[in-house]
Amino acid sequence: MATTLVSSAGGMLAMLNEPHLSLKLHALSNLNNLVDTFWPEISTSVPLIESLYEDEEFDQHQRQLAALLVSKVFYYLGELNDSLSYALGAGPLFDVSEDSDYVHTLLAKAIDEYASLKSKAAESNDESVKVDPRLEAIVERMLDKCIIDGKYHQAMGIAIECRRLDKLEEAITKSDNVKGTLSYCIDVSHSFVNLREYRQEVLRLLVKVFQELHSPDYLSICQCLMFLDEPKGVANILEKLLHSESKDDALLAFQIAFDLVENEHQAFLLNVRDRLTSPKSQPSESAQPKPSDADSTQSASGADDVQMTDGDSASVVTVPEDPSEITYAERLNKIKGILSGETSIQLTLQFLYSHNKSDLLILKTIKQSVEMRNSVCHSATIYANAIMHAGTTVDTFLRENLDWLSRATNWAKFSATAGLGVIHRGHLQQGRSLMAPYLPQGGAGGGGSPYSEGGALYALGLIHANHGEGIKQFLRDSLRSTTVEVIQHGACLGLGLASLGTADEEVYDEIKNVLYTDSAVAGEAAGISMGLLMVGTGSGKANEMLTYAHETQHEKIIRGLALGIALTVYGREEEADTLIEQMTLDQDPILRYGGMYALALAYSGTANNKAIRQLLHFAVSDVSDDVRRTAVLALGFVLYSDPEQTPRIVSLLSESYNPHVRYGAALAVGISCAGTGLSEAISLLEPLTSDVVDFVRQGALMAMAMVLVQTSEASDSRVGTFRRQLEKIILDKHEDTMSKMGAILASGILDAGGRNVTIRLLSKTKHDKITAVVGLAVFSQFWYWYPLIYFISLSFSPTAFIGLNYDLKSPKFEFLSHAKPSLFEYPKPTTVPTTTSAVKLPTAVLSTSAKAKARAKKAEEQKANAEISGSDSTSAAPSAGKGKSSSEKDDDSMQVDSPREKKSEPEPSFEILTNPARVIPAQEKFIKFLQDSRYVPVKLAPSGFVLLKDLHPTEPEVLSISDTPSSVASTAGGSTAGLQSSAAAMAVDDEPQPPQPFEYTS
Repeated sequence: MATTLVSSAGGMLAMLNEPHLSLKLHALSNLNNLVDTFWPEISTSVPLIESLYEDEEFDQHQRQLAALLVSKVFYYLGELNDSLSYALGAGPLFDVSEDSDYVHTLLAKAIDEYASLKSKAAESNDESVKVDPRLEAIVERMLDKCIIDGKYHQAMGIAIECRRLDKLEEAITKSDNVKGTLSYCIDVSHSFVNLREYRQEVLRLLVKVFQELHSPDYLSICQCLMFLDEPKGVANILEKLLHSESKDDALLAFQIAFDLVENEHQAFLLNVRDRLTSPKSQPSESAQPKPSDADSTQSASGADDVQMTDGDSASVVTVPEDPSEITYAERLNKIKGILSGETSIQLTLQFLYSHNKSDLLILKTIKQSVEMRNSVCHSATIYANAIMHAGTTVDTFLRENLDWLSRATNWAKFSATAGLGVIHRGHLQQGRSLMAPYLPQGGAGGGGSPYSEGGALYALGLIHANHGEGIKQFLRDSLRSTTVEVIQHGACLGLGLASLGTADEEVYDEIKNVLYTDSAVAGEAAGISMGLLMVGTGSGKANEMLTYAHETQHEKIIRGLALGIALTVYGREEEADTLIEQMTLDQDPILRYGGMYALALAYSGTANNKAIRQLLHFAVSDVSDDVRRTAVLALGFVLYSDPEQTPRIVSLLSESYNPHVRYGAALAVGISCAGTGLSEAISLLEPLTSDVVDFVRQGALMAMAMVLVQTSEASDSRVGTFRRQLEKIILDKHEDTMSKMGAILASGILDAGGRNVTIRLLSKTKHDKITAVVGLAVFSQFWYWYPLIYFISLSFSPTAFIGLNYDLKSPKFEFLSHAKPSLFEYPKPTTVPTTTSAVKLPTAVLSTSAKAKARAKKAEEQKANAEISGSDSTSAAPSAGKGKSSSEKDDDSMQVDSPREKKSEPEPSFEILTNPARVIPAQEKFIKFLQDSRYVPVKLAPSGFVLLKDLHPTEPEVLSISDTPSSVASTAGGSTAGLQSSAAAMAVDDEPQPPQPFEYTS
């Protein structure tokens, strides 16, 4: 029957009333072909067709045909629920492989329905939630079809969503590239599985599949095990690799350890370290790990020496008979050094010291332009210096300006002392001796100011942040032996930092005693410190803290506790919901403010829709400005795993009439897009940097610096514009104190860590860096308490490629950055020490600058002529001479000329880097290893700690010599010369030949 002749389905519908079964069947199969065109007409007879479906006399096939027809009609009527239930009745006639909108829509609906039923059953642990077996059959047919068609990723997505781990396993094992599929699966489980418990089930399955592979990917297995908090599994794998005869396996074990350390989960790492079994036939070994680590922290030598002392106790005290045990003992010491974090800290310290490129002239300019009466800007300059030199151990600026520094009083003195902790962060061996002059008991400063004593204890916490085994006891003693609230404040913060996330009950009780003295200043630090100690434990301690927050009258204590409670639920996701609800419904705005932080930290980096919705709700509806500001800021924490989303989500809030909301929007973008140089983020922040309200400008300037850290002017011209804007604000006498403070701090953040660190909240394996997230969360509280600004240093991560050999030393070898060098170079040092005098000069003597310009122009012409005549060398010298003789301004014009000379030869399209090298995040995709290189990485990684296989082990190795700060900074006085000479070398880096022109003019 040709379709062209059919203009109505009426005849077929009439046939449905015929008594003969074969006529009804004929009508049904034809109507099924016509339904796409004539569904409006057929819809009038739906009850009749439904009755056919329910008619017991019909055979199954005919009833299924009737169900399919009704399902299609309901689909066209937009009744998807009815459509799906009849499609289930159609059984195998509903063909999952048919490529039509009807099938695609209903399959999506079926999968959603099935997934929600499965998750309901799982969440409520309710066996009574029954899933329709016909629905299950459709989903299974769909999964099987995907697997047969080779659409493994699709099958895995559906299987994860529908909680069918059996099908997930089948899809992984049948795929053609199991390793690739597994890593895809890990990404999916982090990005799309919202429930923590279920995510852990998925990861357990992945570990099982990984371990069954012919050559297991131990790196991925250990990352999964860390997520599952199973230190025993990790220890077993590491042990197996260390016992192996092959050196490559040992290198792999070291690489795994470095990768785990990058996630900064201190308690977990120490747990793994303590589970590694000692070499056989060594009775003295059993008690060794802990004491030796504490000793090594006090040892005044580098990381490698630490390993030697450990090594001595391991291999000298009682020598194992078996050579393989000797090798194991030696490898064990190395891996313990890595897991305790000491090896990586020592190597980072060397890198930051030897590559330090901070520009002291910027600080000099700031110092000269800040009025002494303005204590806020005075302090901000000290903060900026600490951030700019974070981890470099270079404290030249402080030593050169001792008189200026000594004008700090009270809390400013506390901050100035604590700043040393940021500069020397990671100096575990000598932290104590460096801070000795300021510390409470004994020492040179016996009866020093309680402010500098408190600051020194806080500094020790910053130096030992997340690695406090060696200093914890000293901080506990200091806390016990004082009743001065300022010293208690510093000791609490220091103790919280040093024992970050270790959940040590004894330390907790000591801090709690300070809290119960009900002193506002000490209590605030105690509240934060309890949170730092219990970070992510989600323990019952939070309720205890909440009860006290309701009892106390001090706003400061409530605020400290509010943040502390939020820290305890870090990463707990839905487990924290009851506590979050309790806080967000509280009468007290400070506790609701804590509730915003709790939401931010519990769901940090999950981009969870429920959390985002809640935060947006509070951002626009709460009566307290504090709560609204924090709700917007908290979005930055929830979204940092997906930074592109943040500017889009907060763009409307950034135009709010309420300045607090605008400030929150700026910091949210700063936090989630930190270190990305994301164009949309810069565009959103630009208008806010010239907002009408001073504190909004402050927030926007700091956020902009966080986004642009380590972005070079060549890759985004707005970096240069922003640097000039900062300078303008700092030099402007009429600028508000708040925005001036923002500009000073932004200058520090932009050049943080000697221009060798960025802010990273995710490790390379896409896991949260716990310390970094916690650091930024506490830092964002500086709105109420400036000393907390130093917490930003916890989020700094060095932009370094550090290749290591089997002995954990850096061998000299070259690799390639396949991009123009200018794209990723350090910012040019601010030349000529006339940043200030150049501002003064033109006001008095305008004619010279005009002459200077003329002269520069003449020099340029001379140069051009010289190039034509081919004698450029002879004419370049006199022009340089003239340039310098007249005025400093010419030096500037010379500075502009020199790149132009180079431009004549095109810039190379690649750059050869030597290990260890600075590699910034944007540069990572251009890093390539040379083909005939002697060293090959165990795991292809563009930055971080990379272990290298030596392809010519018999040849002698050349090591990269890098200055160790321990030798320089060992004595307070002795280091000044070394530090100054290195700073001087830095300042004149780009102009080696000024003396020559002088001789010429004389």
